[in-house]
Amino acid sequence: MSASPISIRVNDAQHTISCDPKTPLLYILRNDLALNGPKFGCGLGECGACAVLIDGRAVRSCVVPVTAVKNRSVTTLEGLGNSTSPHPVQQAFIDENAAQCGYCLNGMIMTVVSLALHQPDAGEAEIKNALAHNLCRCGTHKEILAAAKRALFLTNSAALPGSLDSARESGFEPSNVKTDRGERNA
Repeated sequence: MSASPISIRVNDAQHTISCDPKTPLLYILRNDLALNGPKFGCGLGECGACAVLIDGRAVRSCVVPVTAVKNRSVTTLEGLGNSTSPHPVQQAFIDENAAQCGYCLNGMIMTVVSLALHQPDAGEAEIKNALAHNLCRCGTHKEILAAAKRALFLTNSAALPGSLDSARESGFEPSNVKTDRGERNA
């Protein structure tokens, strides 16, 4: 099929792109809009590296045709915050040192942002379930889980993103987050 102009809204900005309507959203974000937060991982929607928010829901952009986001709001990692003013979820990942190679972080962060929007009181089981299909090869799962717990605490309590000490002053400890049984970790 030939290229046709398509208008999409990404990170609160309107863009008109000329492309094949079947082009995966990921290709447009990375190649046309130079938004490199979403990564190409598997190309099958299995690993989560390409996740973006579409109308506030985490979606795998490698399997979404660009035409599917017409009249929808797309948010990438770059649209959440920046180095001087990170989103609370980004700040939580920084504070918990929840990165090693960093390839999975886009998907992990976007999934936690979606969880915070739609299930802000999620316990450990819900967090694990939400992150279950985001693959991390480096084994930082413990830190990622702690970051997700911190992120939900920060967004839930409307605390400002800050250091570990400021979160602890606000009462945050990873052990204070609900477990899958609804109890507090000891």
